Amino acid sequence: MKIYNEIFEVQSDRRPTFDDVTAKVKEICAKAGITNGEVLVYTPHTTCSVQIQEYSDGQTYWGTELIMQDLVNVLSKIVPTCTAEGQYLHPCQKHVDDAARLRDEHPSWSLNTDGHLRSVIMGRSVVVPVIDGEMQLGEFGCIYFGDWDQIRARKRKVIVQVKGE
Repeated sequence: MKIYNEIFEVQSDRRPTFDDVTAKVKEICAKAGITNGEVLVYTPHTTCSVQIQEYSDGQTYWGTELIMQDLVNVLSKIVPTCTAEGQYLHPCQKHVDDAARLRDEHPSWSLNTDGHLRSVIMGRSVVVPVIDGEMQLGEFGCIYFGDWDQIRARKRKVIVQVKGE
């Protein structure tokens, strides 16, 4: 069995953002030279997720696919956007103090509990079978990288691991 790993970056914004990374993942699969196996698409960030969804054929004014905006709207009802300290149990004062001391983070950057919870609900990875050199996404499937953190824009990592023969 052969294993091939590659990491690439996605730039997020100060709102939930979704990037269609399908073409990049297909490019990595081709580079890996795997005919039959599977591809794992994973993010190590605890406020991000990876999901398979179809393309919407339409976008919001911000450029968000309509189906992904529907997802944001639904999850916002389940997990309201964090707007003030104390809205959620996390972060506690110790967490905020440690983030400032250890990572030079601004206290407001810790008000992203909604992003953490939405990430857990959506999951941080997908695995797609590769058969005869083709990812099996179905007729309309796309792989989206989502960043739920609305506190600050930053570069995020996507890890792709292809394994098989």
